[in-house]
Amino acid sequence: MDNNRYNYFSPSNRVYMIIIALLTALLFYYGHNFEGIVVLILFAVLVVYNIKSSEVKKDEWQKFIEDFSMKLDTATRNTLINLPFPLIITGNQGNIVWYNQNMSSILKQEQILGKSISTIIKGLEISAITESKENHFEYINIKERYYHVYTSIVHVSDNKNDKDDIILFYFYDITEAKKIYDNRESVMLIEVDNLDDILKTVDDGQRPLLVAEIERNINNYAQGLNALVRKYASNKYVLSVQEKYLEEEIKKKFDILDVIREISMGNKLSVTLSIGVGRGGNSPLENHNFANSAKELALGRGGDQVVVKYGERLLFFGGKTKEVEKRTRVRARVIAHALRDLINESSTVFIMGHKNPDVDCVGAAVGLNSIIRNLKKESYIILEPPNSGVKQLLEKFKKDPDYEDVFINSEACKARMDENSLLIIVDVHNKGYILNEELVKEIKRVVIIDHHRKSADYIENAILSYMEPYASSTSELITEIIQYIIDKPKLKQLEAESLLAGICVDTKNFYFKTGVRTFEAASFLRRLGADTVDVKKLFSDDLNTYIQRSEIIKSATVENNIAIAVCPPYIEDTVLAAQAADELLNITGIQASFVFVKIENDLYISGRSLGDVNVQVIMEALGGGGHMNIAGTKLFNTTVEEGLKALKEAIDKNLMEGEK
Repeated sequence: MDNNRYNYFSPSNRVYMIIIALLTALLFYYGHNFEGIVVLILFAVLVVYNIKSSEVKKDEWQKFIEDFSMKLDTATRNTLINLPFPLIITGNQGNIVWYNQNMSSILKQEQILGKSISTIIKGLEISAITESKENHFEYINIKERYYHVYTSIVHVSDNKNDKDDIILFYFYDITEAKKIYDNRESVMLIEVDNLDDILKTVDDGQRPLLVAEIERNINNYAQGLNALVRKYASNKYVLSVQEKYLEEEIKKKFDILDVIREISMGNKLSVTLSIGVGRGGNSPLENHNFANSAKELALGRGGDQVVVKYGERLLFFGGKTKEVEKRTRVRARVIAHALRDLINESSTVFIMGHKNPDVDCVGAAVGLNSIIRNLKKESYIILEPPNSGVKQLLEKFKKDPDYEDVFINSEACKARMDENSLLIIVDVHNKGYILNEELVKEIKRVVIIDHHRKSADYIENAILSYMEPYASSTSELITEIIQYIIDKPKLKQLEAESLLAGICVDTKNFYFKTGVRTFEAASFLRRLGADTVDVKKLFSDDLNTYIQRSEIIKSATVENNIAIAVCPPYIEDTVLAAQAADELLNITGIQASFVFVKIENDLYISGRSLGDVNVQVIMEALGGGGHMNIAGTKLFNTTVEEGLKALKEAIDKNLMEGEK
């Protein structure tokens, strides 16, 4: 197997030779004959040395190729030589040892023998190939053309020694296909989140100017993307954008969010956008459907963000500002009336929350159960162990005769359900955290009530969905619904206290995500007989629990104002981990905290923040979710060391994006 071309002098060496030759000529021209002769001799020595060393390298490469050829049969050898695709062969360290004529033509005769393959494929880590983590690379730019690169590892030694491995790189030209792809149209839907509320905070004379400023920025943004833009509602726009411009926008992380947020014309509230992008569809209609689904997801997550939907893949940008509380209860009233109709039409109502429920989850379920009981309908709350976080609350309900048969497991639910059953899911909406996904599939009529930001794996086909990320808790949402679903609601003291406890848990005793409507809900529950002292007792701990929580806090390490703690092996309690994460925020200088707890082979992480660090975005990067201040995730079959590494990478990425 012969190399197609071999140059003794690389381009850089040729430049040096020319410079030395010119220097020698100048020395002779100005009469410095002795110096000129010395330089000329040195020049000759360098030329001879360069040729000799190049010959040695050439012989080494030739021997390598010959040894390699000996391992191949004639057909395989001829196939490699006559391969119509550009081909590069490297050693196991990525050093280029051979390339064919097609590759030489692509490189325009540039000498690359002995160089690293990373000079051709920028950012390539050869270990990713040798460890079989990656075997193809897309859109590699070489001399103004684009290629997909595929790799194959060949063992040239019978003893399977990795040091004898070589790597084949096949280059497939996709320049024309990329041009076609770059010119494909994607759809972008833009909605101004809170235009009506913003205009109410501005003087009458400033309102038209503010609207014009928002529209001007959106039109300028569209013009910068060479996009077709149309306004189809007072706060909604549709853009048709070419892929090549969309790719650049993704790299810039959609800075239009920051531009719009900085508009200040007397408005007391920040202007924010929810943007949905649909790309990769087979038709403009499919891209529009992708964009619409993405925008709904952005709105469900609290707005002020971009969601890009590429087939089944989702990308999220922004979402780092706090949700704005809605001042009116119109939606709560509409949802209450719709829910009442659904309950009345049902034979049996089942209420279900998430795995390992907290007080907010159980409080919301109990509040719903009280409504359904007032409507004279049969109702059950589905619970499965472990229930360590609500143990005290459940013990109180066991003493109430009316709740003797209310709490059932999934099997009992299956025995009681029929075609007219209704399933109400509270405090969760994503498939990965729901208590029993099979029940969601078996019961046709499903309602979702949740206060978390909408995640990518949300439950689809719900006949009614009430998801308000501005709300402090699901208990707050249920408390509002109670006031509209029946004229004179009557709750037992323990039921009212359960709802109030749910609000207290998720607001950390009214510290976080607390709005006017939160206090109104608490006031309503207080009027119904909720005793704040009894609520406080629900959260009291025994001495052993207090000591264990202290042990977790003691293990914390702090870096960049972020505390990370790991529960000792004998502690397998996610509630205790969450409590420790809350406690760490009480320490001066800590802005965010993360606590790990290992249960069997899985790793749970509880994240908390005072607002400067968005723990929801960090947890989403690890497959979880939540809110800006409270979030968590579960890592399956993961060690603590692997979890720590993944978390630190997610934190570093989030902090770097926040600095831009």
